[in-house]
Amino acid sequence: MPLTKKLIAEFIGTFWLVLGGCGSAVLAAAFTAKAATISNNVFFPLGIGLVGVSLAFGLTVLTAAYAVGHISGGHFNPAVSFGLWACKRFPGSELLPYILAQVLGGILGAGVLYVIASGRPGFVIDPAAAGVFATNGFGDHSPGAFSLVACFVAEFVLTFMFLLIILGVTDGRAPKGFAGLAIGFALTLIHLISIPVTNTSVNPARSLAPALFVGGTPLAQVWLFWLAPILGAIAAGYLYLNVFELSRFDRVDTEREVDAIR
Repeated sequence: MPLTKKLIAEFIGTFWLVLGGCGSAVLAAAFTAKAATISNNVFFPLGIGLVGVSLAFGLTVLTAAYAVGHISGGHFNPAVSFGLWACKRFPGSELLPYILAQVLGGILGAGVLYVIASGRPGFVIDPAAAGVFATNGFGDHSPGAFSLVACFVAEFVLTFMFLLIILGVTDGRAPKGFAGLAIGFALTLIHLISIPVTNTSVNPARSLAPALFVGGTPLAQVWLFWLAPILGAIAAGYLYLNVFELSRFDRVDTEREVDAIR
């Protein structure tokens, strides 16, 4: 597959992840509507809440994986690219182009979301507010005011597990056709765990994109949401390569077993 087509697929997939996932948080998480009453001043909740936002992020990855994953590998996340590279499943020569495509796709997704969100009366972006415009943060900018250390550990460990799941379900020995489901549900679970902690990143491109439109402290804190996920992903890739990946001798034994069955 030509690299250009792979990069376009990564651009579209990351665009969809940011628009769908962050869009659910910005537009639908706490949405309320006026009730049809005489006074018309009674509001009732229609928002999807934390569970809905978690599911939205999982669904974006799931749908994008089945749509264009067969073209680019379905990374949509610089940390995933680093993890696959560490496991020697992805060439280092394509690492930078993939990350650039992912970042640009994420920025476009956040841009489209900004245009939509700003069309509502009273829309404002307050850089001092925790989680504003679906940004990630620590300390006062963590939804639950979690410390820098707590947020680093959460992002490192959850990205580590995310990559282990990705590497496992895309292993040649795993059942075929279910990788997208497992990865989508894994990302949903990760959001259910960590939205109160960091507003959930595990994806540097997803973190950078909305922060660029907010500026201030959310943008200044983006470094954590690049460092922790990438380190967690590399650790997972290294572990899988050295512990779970088939060695040359394992491959020979497997081939012999297959031949014996035949």
